[in-house]
Amino acid sequence: MQTIDKTNAITLIQQAKKIVFLTGAGVSTASGVPDYRSLTGMYKGIEQPEYLLSQTCMLDEPEKFYAFVQSLYHPEAKPNSIHTTLAELEKEKKVWVISQNIDGLHKAAGTRNLVDFHGNLYDCYCRKCGQPVPVESYLMSDRHELCGGQIRPNIVLYEEGLDQNAISVSIEAVANAELVVIVGTSFQVHPFCDLIHYASDAVKILVINETTVQLNKEAYFLKEDATKVFSNNR
Repeated sequence: MQTIDKTNAITLIQQAKKIVFLTGAGVSTASGVPDYRSLTGMYKGIEQPEYLLSQTCMLDEPEKFYAFVQSLYHPEAKPNSIHTTLAELEKEKKVWVISQNIDGLHKAAGTRNLVDFHGNLYDCYCRKCGQPVPVESYLMSDRHELCGGQIRPNIVLYEEGLDQNAISVSIEAVANAELVVIVGTSFQVHPFCDLIHYASDAVKILVINETTVQLNKEAYFLKEDATKVFSNNR
């Protein structure tokens, strides 16, 4: 992995016409959304987030599941410079954002070519009748007032499969990209990190992160807080 400076990283983004951004929790921490490691620390000694965010917990211990999911919401969080700059780039170039995040901030910033790879907390529905439910109602109760069914957010829980359309759209976007930019993620969660395998041999890969990531391809690495890279730089 070749280390580069901020100027060269920005140049790579400016020169590319077809870009895919693969984003993770580090993109939203500046907006006040804790990353996964913070959740692990918060619940250490009680129960692991993997169980609390599992299908088993939702079905067998719905009260516990609901209490934990409520802690994931941060309605006060607003898109930061990363979210807004990616949305602006979409107006000038062929840009796709594929995100591991479930916080809805890319959508709130105006990104349209978006794949929420693990779903969106703000997209809720009733498991019994299938009707969509406003997130405001879900935050007040996990029971649907019309039928009494359990409400859940449309996120991928542990033990559940990913949406196949999200996978296929993501693969196609990566395969057609001139530049893939990995931002704010350790890039260790499968199958999200496997998307890079579908990139063409000619693709350029740029990693903007506080820490390096493991890749099987040549890549440029900028060790930097991404909010500083995307602040007033397009």
